[in-house]
Amino acid sequence: MYRVTKQIDFCYGHRLLAYEGKCRHLHGHNGRVEIELEGPALDERGMVTDFAEIKRVMKGWIDDQLDHRMVLHRRDPAVPALRELGEPLHLMEENPTAEALARLIFDETRRQGFPVVRVVFWETPDSFAAYAPGGD
Repeated sequence: MYRVTKQIDFCYGHRLLAYEGKCRHLHGHNGRVEIELEGPALDERGMVTDFAEIKRVMKGWIDDQLDHRMVLHRRDPAVPALRELGEPLHLMEENPTAEALARLIFDETRRQGFPVVRVVFWETPDSFAAYAPGGD
């Protein structure tokens, strides 16, 4: 089995509802995503997937949907005020934790047709969450 990983960096803001720590306040992060793809064989170019294609599609989606946006739970009470101010938002059905963001990016990578097996989401340089179906 062959595996390749593409790393994508971006900036985002968030906060967590029903949380007692510092992350209950609006704040920002420099996030890093590692998107891991797997294939049993290489294509005619000798690749699982071209890194440039992963970058074009997934960095494009991240730039459009998450980069320099407030990523919030859809019921966050700050949403109406931020909308009124014209702030860019990405709303989620759950708290925008590192775990939830890893799953969000995994699901989008799969939706885009890539053979994704795992996404690692670095919230800070020393803290990350990963999502892989089946717990890989």
